[in-house]
Amino acid sequence: MKLKTLIILSFCILVSLNVLSQVSFGDANLINDQWNFQLVDSKEQIPTNNWTPVDLPHDWSVKGQMSEDLASCTGYLPGGIGWYQKVIDIPNDKNGQRVFIFFEGVYNRSEVFINNQSVGYRPNGYISFMYDITNHVKFGETNEIKVKVDHSQSADSRWYTGSGIYRNVWLVYSNPVHFNQWGVFAYLKEIDHNKASLIVDAEIANQSGSDATVQVINTLVDANGKVVSEKNSIVKVNKDEKNKAIIELDVENPQKWSLEKPFLYELRTQLIQNGKVIDKTSTKTGIRTFTFNPNKGMALNGEWIKIKGVCIHHDAGVLGAAVPHEVWKSRLATLKEMGCNAIRTSHNPQATDLYDLCDEMGFLVMDEAFDEWEFPKRKWLDGWNVGTPGFQGSFDFFEEWSSKDITDMVRRDRNHPCIFTWSIGNEVDYPNDPYSHPILNGAKINQPMFGGYKPDSPDANRLGAIAKRLVAEVKKQDTSRAVTAALAGVVMSNETEYPGALDITGYNYTENRYETDHKKYPNRVIYGSENGHSMDAWKAVRDNNYIFGQFLWTGLDYLGEAGKWPSRGLNTGLIDFTGALKPRGYFRKSLWSDQPMAYIGTYPKPRRDRKSIDARSTWEYEDGQMIRVVCYTNTSSAKLLLNGNEVGEMKPYDDKTGIISWDILFKKGKLEVVGFDKDGKQTTSYAITTPYKATQIIATTNESIVDKNKGLAIVELEIQDSTNVRVMSSNVEITCDIVGPGKLLGLEAGSNTDMSDYTDNKQNAYNGRLIAYVQMTGEKGEVKVQFTSPGLAPSAISITSK
Repeated sequence: MKLKTLIILSFCILVSLNVLSQVSFGDANLINDQWNFQLVDSKEQIPTNNWTPVDLPHDWSVKGQMSEDLASCTGYLPGGIGWYQKVIDIPNDKNGQRVFIFFEGVYNRSEVFINNQSVGYRPNGYISFMYDITNHVKFGETNEIKVKVDHSQSADSRWYTGSGIYRNVWLVYSNPVHFNQWGVFAYLKEIDHNKASLIVDAEIANQSGSDATVQVINTLVDANGKVVSEKNSIVKVNKDEKNKAIIELDVENPQKWSLEKPFLYELRTQLIQNGKVIDKTSTKTGIRTFTFNPNKGMALNGEWIKIKGVCIHHDAGVLGAAVPHEVWKSRLATLKEMGCNAIRTSHNPQATDLYDLCDEMGFLVMDEAFDEWEFPKRKWLDGWNVGTPGFQGSFDFFEEWSSKDITDMVRRDRNHPCIFTWSIGNEVDYPNDPYSHPILNGAKINQPMFGGYKPDSPDANRLGAIAKRLVAEVKKQDTSRAVTAALAGVVMSNETEYPGALDITGYNYTENRYETDHKKYPNRVIYGSENGHSMDAWKAVRDNNYIFGQFLWTGLDYLGEAGKWPSRGLNTGLIDFTGALKPRGYFRKSLWSDQPMAYIGTYPKPRRDRKSIDARSTWEYEDGQMIRVVCYTNTSSAKLLLNGNEVGEMKPYDDKTGIISWDILFKKGKLEVVGFDKDGKQTTSYAITTPYKATQIIATTNESIVDKNKGLAIVELEIQDSTNVRVMSSNVEITCDIVGPGKLLGLEAGSNTDMSDYTDNKQNAYNGRLIAYVQMTGEKGEVKVQFTSPGLAPSAISITSK
C-alpha cells in the first residue's frame, strides 16, 4: 500500500504587536477602560443604576469566593449573570465611516446592545467576534454599550472557564471599502534554498453603496527594514459584495521560521482608491514547511523533529481567565528554557497574546476548537470522578454555531506561523461519555471507562459525519495545515469513519496502541495528543520514529477539574500557579533539554522502592533520619556530596526510570549533586542547603521599569533565613501594601488546597514563596510595594511607572 506523506507549505502572517486584537483592518481603538459592571439574579432582570466601575479584561468568577457548595469542575467558584455598560462618544467627523465593535472573548452566551438595541448574540465563550454597529450609533453624540453575559450554567465545563469580558474590546472605524475582517491571508506556493513564492490573498469588502475599483499593494520587509518583495494588483469590488486580490510575491534567499530561530518578516498591505490609502494593515510573517509521514513522523523545514509539547488551559491561578501578556511571556519563557517546543490550546481557542508570543519565541501550536460536540460530557461536581456528575455544557448550541465557530477560529488564527495543526475536538469519542459502540464489550482504554456497550447511548458512528463536516469547514479557510483531533477512545473510534477524516491522528493516553495501530493502519500519522508524565510515555515517542511527539497533561497547574474540597484545581502541571517550575518540571527538563542539567529532590525513604518525579528541593529533616535523594539529570553519571564529602557514590544514568537515587542519613548542611559526561568531565551541579530560622522577606521583580498603561510587574517573594536561604517550611501570612500609581491584581502562592480569600491583600506563602501581580494605573511615578509579616523583617521594592 502506498504510504501517505503530507507536505504542507506555509507562509503565515500575524497581526502587528501594536494591535494584538487581530483586527485586520481599519483604525482599531482599545476601549478596555471605564466600564461598569453588576451581577443580577435572573435572566429577566434588567440592570439597575447600581454599577461597579471595572476595567477590562475582567473575570468576575475569580473575584468571587470559593464555596464547597459550588461545582468542583470549575474550581468551586461562582458563575451567574452579569451586565457590562460603557458610554462612548462617536465623533461627528466619523460620519460616513463604518463603525465596528470587536470582542476577543466573552464567557459566555453574550448579547451586545448599542443604545438599547441588540446587535448580536454569541454563545461560545472562547470565540472572538465582531459586530457592525454603524446603523446603531449616533455620530456626534454619546452612545451606550451594554453587554449581557449569561454564565448561569456555572458548571458547563470540565475545567475553570471564568466569567465575563475576560479579553480585550476594540472600537474600529473604517472606510466603507476596507479589508474584510481576518481577510488578509498568505500561504507558500513553493520554496527552495534560494527562493520562496508566496501567495497573498486579500479579501475586500465594499459597503459604500457603489462599485469600487481599488489597488492592493503588498510589501514584504525583512528584520532590518529592507524591502525584499513588492507587488500590487487592481481589483473591482461590486457594491455590497466582497472580492479578492490575489498577489504572488517572490522572496530571494528566504529566512525560515524555526523553533531555534523564529524569523519574522513584516508584510505591509495597503488598499488604495483614487490615489488615496483608504485601509492598511501591518503584519509579521513567517515562512516554514511541515511534512508528515506515517513512518518518519513530522518534519519542520525538512528536518525530522520530536514534539515536546504541553497542554494548557487559559487561566493563571488568582488572575483567573484575564491573564496579562507579561504573565504568558514569563510562563512560556520557563517552558522554553526547560526544553518544551509546542503548546496545545486545550480545549479551545485562546487569547491572541499566546499565539503572538509563540510566533516570537519559537513554539509550535496545536489550535483546538471544541471539547464536546452534539451531546454533553460528564461534569464532576463533588470532586473529579466522584459522585453524580452534571451535564451542563456547550452542546446545546453546537449544531447551530459549530460551523461558524470553527470558521472564525481558523480565520482569526491562520496567520500565525506557530500553528501547525487545527484540532476539531478533544475526547468527543470518550467511551460512554456519551457515545457507545459494541466494540466496548471487552475493550479497555488507559483512562477511567464507564462500562461496556450501552445500546441506548448515542451511536459512535455519528462521529464520522460530524468530523467530516468540521474538517471541510477548516479546509474552506486554510489548506496549508493538517487537521487533527485528540482521540480518547481510539479502540472505539477505529470502528468508525472518525480517524479517517483526519490528516494526522492524536491519541490520548493510549501509548499501548501505537505499535498495534501503526501496523494495522499503515497510512495513519500518529502522535500523542495528551499524555501522562511517565518515562515510558516519553520513551514511546523517543524510541519510535513513527510517533512524532507528545503533549503532556499539563504544562501548567490550572483551576477547575478539582478533587474533593479543599482543592482549587488540578496540579498535574510542570509549572505551578505562580509560574515556577515544579519538581516534575525539572524531571521533564532532564528528558527534553539539550543543555546539561541536574536537580535533586528529597523525601523520607519510603517502605517500597519508589522514585518520585515530585520530590521537593528541600534539605530540612531530623538528624539521623533516612532520606531518599533523587536526581533528575541528563548527564551520563552523577555523585552526591554533603558538606563537600561524598555520601552518594557515582551512579550511571538510569534509562528505565530517568532517575538516579541514593538513601542517606540526614545531616544539616549543603547537599550537592555533580553531573559528569561520558568522558568523566563535570558538566553541571545543583545544591540545596539546610535553612536556619526564617527571619526576613526578600522581594525581587522581573521589571523595575514598567509601562504606565497597565504594564505589569511580577514581584517574587521568598521567606529566607539570615543567610539568604529560602525556608520552604515557612507558610506565614504576608500582607502587601502599595503606594503610588499601581494596584494589586492578586497574590498567588501556588497552593492547590488553600481555599482562603484571594480578593484581598493578604495571603499565606507556600513552600516559602509568594507572587504579587502589580499593575500600573496610567500615571507616571514611583510605585512602592511593601510586604510585611509578624516576626519577619519586611521588604519593599520600587517600580517606576513610565
